Amino acid sequence: MTRRDAGFTLIEVICVLAIVGLLAALALPAIPRGTSSARLEAYAVEAAAILTADRNAAIRRHVEVATSLDAVARTIRSGATAHVMQLPGDVAFEALLAKQCNGRAAGGTIDFFPTGGSCGGTIGLARLGVGFQVRVNWLTGGVEVVAIDHSTK
Repeated sequence: MTRRDAGFTLIEVICVLAIVGLLAALALPAIPRGTSSARLEAYAVEAAAILTADRNAAIRRHVEVATSLDAVARTIRSGATAHVMQLPGDVAFEALLAKQCNGRAAGGTIDFFPTGGSCGGTIGLARLGVGFQVRVNWLTGGVEVVAIDHSTK
């Protein structure tokens, strides 16, 4: 074997890289890209921030403010700022809301009152055994995010 025969030619290296690139281009879309647990927690914190802002607006403006929840459209809409939070399709979204609040049907909203109180409710966000609940206390209107482990259920 001569010194000239050792190693690979440039064309051989380029062909191998092209084949590897083609295989990667075919395989990468098949890898599932879902919402990570950190991103799921960020969604829960964002929902809590919207609810807290609506509570604060109700107190500051001395008016009732309603945060709208739409499970079909997968959205949470602020009543004070009209900010809309859109949840991705791979996140399970459920809401446990009061049927009646302040003497009327509550529907798909969490209402905050000028006193700081609210109708209360719980928003659940989950994906692949990991979940968070955003809980709104009916008496104080306080909002908290609680981690829920769905893997044992």
